[in-house]
Amino acid sequence: MPRKKILIIAGVVVVALAVAGANLAFRRQSGPTVTVETITKRDLEAIVSASGKIQPKRQVEISADTIGRVTKLAVEEGDRVKVNQFLLQIDPEALESALQRGQAAQMGAREAIRQAQVAVETAQANFELARQNVARQRELARENLVPREALDRAEAELKVRQTEIEIRQAEVRGAEQRVQQEVANLRRARYDLSKVRINSPMDGIVTRLNIEEGETVLMGTMNNPGTVLMTIADLSVIEAQVEVDETDIVDVRIGQPAKITIDAFPDTSFSGRVTKIGSSSLQPTAQQAAGGRSATNFEVIVTLEGEVPRVRPGFTCTADITTATRAQAISVPIQALTVRELTYDAKGNVVKEVQDKKARRRARLAPTTETELPPGQKKQETEGVFVVKDRKVEFRPMKVGIAGEKYFEVLSGLTPGEQVITGPFSSVRELVDGDSVRIEEPKGFGKDEKK
Repeated sequence: MPRKKILIIAGVVVVALAVAGANLAFRRQSGPTVTVETITKRDLEAIVSASGKIQPKRQVEISADTIGRVTKLAVEEGDRVKVNQFLLQIDPEALESALQRGQAAQMGAREAIRQAQVAVETAQANFELARQNVARQRELARENLVPREALDRAEAELKVRQTEIEIRQAEVRGAEQRVQQEVANLRRARYDLSKVRINSPMDGIVTRLNIEEGETVLMGTMNNPGTVLMTIADLSVIEAQVEVDETDIVDVRIGQPAKITIDAFPDTSFSGRVTKIGSSSLQPTAQQAAGGRSATNFEVIVTLEGEVPRVRPGFTCTADITTATRAQAISVPIQALTVRELTYDAKGNVVKEVQDKKARRRARLAPTTETELPPGQKKQETEGVFVVKDRKVEFRPMKVGIAGEKYFEVLSGLTPGEQVITGPFSSVRELVDGDSVRIEEPKGFGKDEKK
């Protein structure tokens, strides 16, 4: 065979082998490019976040219980006060006059009792004279020394004197009741007078002062609240009053730990524990109702541990409540979880469907196409992940537990060391069992989630 012909044949063979190798490499690298992560164990924490306000556990709003002008104000906003410390004085002139009138009325009522008792003694003396007169008239009448008319007059006089005693005794009882009434009025006048001097009901700090010396204060009525003079708060125990959504409140329990961040101190966090959970939902404000907001929230109280320096009531805060923890739990990235419609038999086992390339392509183009199933089988949407093995994907149903910040706890379906597809979302959405993929290693992703 001529040398030239041999070279031509050899060249054709080389080209054919090159084309075949290129086709093989292309087939190996075909499919979408995806990122994967290896399943490992890590510490997980389920967190419920809620925002609210910082408030002291105990605070008292001091209101006016009487009407008058403030004649002396002994504190300023921000002052620290002790229990029973003098705070302010309201003009006592009107109430002192009322007290003096009450004292005079009580003295008059006691004098009326004395006069009524004298009248009773006089009536009793008159009754005794009348009784003696009747006795004499009866003795004279038996001897026919006086007419019957004289005896009748004497007996009638005795009855009058008896009635007079009863009247005078009733007057004494009435006078005693008036004395009791005046004593009560005098006690009320003294009590009203005591309200003009206001002392601190507890140790704390004056966090709000709404009155100035010389202003007039008003006491509350049924429809109008009284003047709130000041607010005193005990800042030794601080609480975070936060609003938790109804979807999260079922996981919150008394005693759960929490981390509180206060907007005024962005670089500092404080520890605390849940001490109170509202039993009924919070009523929406008028502004929320007008805006159509219908979110249902519950109040949760988190008591901060230790002192919080420079804290002020009303600071905005955020509480991250740890509702569950798992140590070294098998975990899967949240973005890896997806949903597929699988076929189950009567025993609840997944029915594997063998699909060729054309069937997989039809599944991607029309994933919701319904086909008639054999008796006992049903289709059901199932959560799972795509596991990569030998550049082929397999949808793996799984059960998840608590949700951390970036990972779900795996209860069943995965084992450590397996690789799952984490993205991109557009690729994960279109994948079906048996698809080929190209793996791109993520950069800077996959660090353990540790709190």
